Amino acid sequence: MAAKKRGARGVKYRRAGLAWPLAAAALGGAGAGAAGVVDNYPLLAAAVPGVALLLAGLTGRRYPLWPLLLGAWLLTWGGVLQEQASRLPPGLSGVDLGVSARVIEADDSAGIPRLLLSVDRCRAPPGLPRCDRLGKVRVSVYGEAPMRRGERWQMTLRLRPPHGFRNPGAFDYQAWLWREGIHATGYVRQSPAPVRTDAAAPSLKPRALSFIDRHAGDAATRRWLAALTLGESSRLTRDDWNLLNASGTTHLVVISGLHVGLVAGFGLWLSRAGARRLTPWNWRLRLWPWWAAAGCALGYALLAGLTPPATRALVMALVGLWALAGRHAPGAWQAWWLAMAIIAISDPLAVWRPGFWLSFVAVGWLIVIWQGRRRPTGWRGWLWALCRSQLLLAPIMAAAVLLAFGRVAPLAPLINLAAVPWMSMIMVPLALLGWLAAPLPYASEALWWLFGLTLDLLRGLLELAVTAAPLWEPPIGQIAAVAAALGLVALCWGLPAVARELRTLSLMLMLLAVVTVSPPALPEGALRVRIHDVGQGQLIELRTRHSRTLYDTGPRFRSGFMPLAGLWPPGQRFDRVIVSHRDNRPRRRHSRPSGSPPGGSLAGAGRGWRGGRAAAVSQRAALAAERRGVCPPVAAGKKAGRAVAQRRLLRAAGDGRQAPAADHRRRGGPGRAPASVARRRAGQRAGRRASR
Repeated sequence: MAAKKRGARGVKYRRAGLAWPLAAAALGGAGAGAAGVVDNYPLLAAAVPGVALLLAGLTGRRYPLWPLLLGAWLLTWGGVLQEQASRLPPGLSGVDLGVSARVIEADDSAGIPRLLLSVDRCRAPPGLPRCDRLGKVRVSVYGEAPMRRGERWQMTLRLRPPHGFRNPGAFDYQAWLWREGIHATGYVRQSPAPVRTDAAAPSLKPRALSFIDRHAGDAATRRWLAALTLGESSRLTRDDWNLLNASGTTHLVVISGLHVGLVAGFGLWLSRAGARRLTPWNWRLRLWPWWAAAGCALGYALLAGLTPPATRALVMALVGLWALAGRHAPGAWQAWWLAMAIIAISDPLAVWRPGFWLSFVAVGWLIVIWQGRRRPTGWRGWLWALCRSQLLLAPIMAAAVLLAFGRVAPLAPLINLAAVPWMSMIMVPLALLGWLAAPLPYASEALWWLFGLTLDLLRGLLELAVTAAPLWEPPIGQIAAVAAALGLVALCWGLPAVARELRTLSLMLMLLAVVTVSPPALPEGALRVRIHDVGQGQLIELRTRHSRTLYDTGPRFRSGFMPLAGLWPPGQRFDRVIVSHRDNRPRRRHSRPSGSPPGGSLAGAGRGWRGGRAAAVSQRAALAAERRGVCPPVAAGKKAGRAVAQRRLLRAAGDGRQAPAADHRRRGGPGRAPASVARRRAGQRAGRRASR
């Protein structure tokens, strides 16, 4: 008997040891490709076969496993290198390129159409680097030609390599482009005019979107239905995303394991009910209900477009169904490692997406807290299981989100405790039942009308929670300490057999870490100047011990995007905002508001308010920031001398006084650029003519 137990344990060890070396090899290959190990560290790369042999030996397999591990390493390593080689060469930045491409995505929610293109052919001018490896590009369209998803176009693009602003703690646009596999950005040239070469093939998703537009109620219902059921999260407005981000519920509308799991579970329940009716004597042994559930999950992911989150959720759902089927199925941890290996091999760039790690951290922690426990029974048991899972997930996920994004919603655990069952048990079933009832007249309208009511209740709850506790962003230097305290709470309360005293101590340490978090105070009389990267323009934040001043607000692009919006979480206030000069936007005249809002004062770096009207108002970006509530109203001068304004601003920020106005004209005269700028521009034009 003991020998059988030892043999069973040995088999279990060998089975559990198959998947994790495969995942480790896949992750190692992706990391080696991104770090350039083969080029920069050839000796370390030569040790890869030895590491594969070591991992193969740890699995306890009788047959050689190292070729499989080495193949996984090479696949992910080669995938990352291919992505790096597909980027636009720097020598083609700003050059007109003839491109034949297919439209993958078309989004005009920002007012200017943005396209994601899959490049089929690319032709560069003679004498310049080749661009035949170019894969996906993201471009803006400023013309009148409507471009739709699935169409093929012959067009001229002006591109540049992926780049973004470099501001610590802010959104990294360049890293996002890398994670999404986008190799260049730019815009479509209107001369020569784009020519459509092939119409879009028949597709189910455009028809489904038009069906929603015809039968759903208001605009909010249509947006959320498209996001929840078809994966069209691009239809959500910026206000929707701000609400979801501030409440910590973004995962509820992105096609994720929650939605794919619900579809698979619903399909499994229907299939097993049918099997019980058809074969009541052995319905538990039938395998076709599990295949039907897998087909439902696959069909839903295909309808969502097999985006990276949907693909990741599909793989995890399929592996989970295999593990639950019970026949030659892997264990929970083997399934976890196997899903990670499959996703990393099929999409090496997924390793750099925060959602990849957040998903696996959440699923892994659920395995930890439920392994060895009985399955809940009855509605009370399932309700207790839901509450326990959400409360034990809250601290570990808060720590992970804080490390990934640098900010966290304080009330996210309580919000998700109500929002997750509300979404999974009421909203998503109503949305999916609306599709099932599409052949019946007025059935979809009725079900989606109920969906709109539940959506209004959910949005009201989120707005109330965000108003009570907005996004919390600790200082960068203290993020690790707060995340460690949250992780300690998760370990003490999630792991079994932990003393009650340790659990209480972990809570006290977490509260102490959260309460004592505060930005370092500046000494009296000190001035901290922080210059943010906003591209063409400037944005300078000045802090003293008692005041906070914003000097210039950066540009506002034609799409409506402002770099200012991504630097801080909502709810920021400044004591004064000063705009030093006018940009190239058309000048507008605005009436002076009747009083400054709380926490702010008017500051002009040029001519001030005259007769209740603004003599000159600079940057439209500043006005948009005022409408967003980020900063108080601003006034700006006409042709103000920037150096003089900066010196007076520094003096004002140092002693807390209002910055005096400056009305110094440039040396070049009204409307002219300085002589140094004119000489530099003339040299650049001469260089371009010589290169031609």
